[in-house]
Amino acid sequence: MAPRAPGVIPVELKNGARVKANDIAPQGVYMPNYNILTPNMRSPQYVQMSTAAGITLGIMNGRMHRTACTRCLNLLLTYPEGCRANCAYCGLARHREAERDYADRNFIRVDWPAVPLQRTIDIVARDPAKSPFHRMCISMITHPRSDEDTRTVLKQWTDRIDPKTIPVSILSNPTTMTRADVKRLKDLGADIFTVALDAATPEIFERTRGKGVRSPHSWAKYWEILMDARDVFGPQKFGAHIIVGMGETERDVLVLVQKLVDLGGHSHMFCFFPENGSLMDHLPATPRDQWRRVQLGRYLIDYKGGRAERMKFDGNGRVVDFGVAKDELEKIIGEGVAFRTSGCPGKFRDDVSACDRPYGDSPPSNIASYPFPPNGHDLRKIRRQLRIVEKD
Repeated sequence: MAPRAPGVIPVELKNGARVKANDIAPQGVYMPNYNILTPNMRSPQYVQMSTAAGITLGIMNGRMHRTACTRCLNLLLTYPEGCRANCAYCGLARHREAERDYADRNFIRVDWPAVPLQRTIDIVARDPAKSPFHRMCISMITHPRSDEDTRTVLKQWTDRIDPKTIPVSILSNPTTMTRADVKRLKDLGADIFTVALDAATPEIFERTRGKGVRSPHSWAKYWEILMDARDVFGPQKFGAHIIVGMGETERDVLVLVQKLVDLGGHSHMFCFFPENGSLMDHLPATPRDQWRRVQLGRYLIDYKGGRAERMKFDGNGRVVDFGVAKDELEKIIGEGVAFRTSGCPGKFRDDVSACDRPYGDSPPSNIASYPFPPNGHDLRKIRRQLRIVEKD
């Protein structure tokens, strides 16, 4: 699972130079469009949001296959300079400067329209209690202003929308953060703090997010901030993202999931899908059998008292026994929750994930993370993918 080496960016295209030189004033909502000059938009005045969030908010037309909306409003900081990291699997990576302006880059398979922050807040603040959004998440990027602007976005949101009505998560950028930064976010009303480890091992992290791709991130720094979040936010209020299928074994992932649970946190899982334009877009998506086993193992550990050390793995690190009685395992599979999108919880106690991310890690034709409850047909397909049964 080796990424391509990043190319050399012409000086005249570095750091958003094209957007800043044109200096086109933004006019309300900006939909990614490669046929016009990209406006000069910056956080905190502007944020980007996922296509699903834009449809749910009502700022763009469209609908999602088999699901009405997303229940998490994902807000992404935005700058002409873009993210200064170079993660190999990411559509927002720095190496794309020569190809596309930052606001026009795809991320987790979809476009991210740019929207004035105040317009976004105005819409949600009309009636937060009846909003389709059960959570808001601010996604930081690697940029010199990211820490300060995240605080500004958070404060402007919580000044008008009670975080008890719509809780707020932070998807952090540990590379630019200190423990004091973590505490400030907690003090401003953030509910949950997450760290996108993404890689399941330090070796994969270095190859895909560190020096291997000329990127500034380090495994040690990410864990430092994750431990700060544990101390500051407390049990069940911190977690880590993990991408499955970048060269690790199933055992590697589930041992990491167990470590996070033992620390008092949670894991949020993503199925690797080759993002168009990334340094890994030539690589295959995660095989469904591997993904389903890890999904099930993660759910058992996170929510059902399972333990990685009670599971059995073959010589290739593949799960062959989940350490759970067959009848109990069948019941859990039949409930379908294990195979839904994993993320921060909703505002109701039984809602283990408000973050639906519709089709962020797969096409609708071969769903990896279900953004809705799987029906009978879906569950039969899941069982085949798990290789627990071979036919309907």
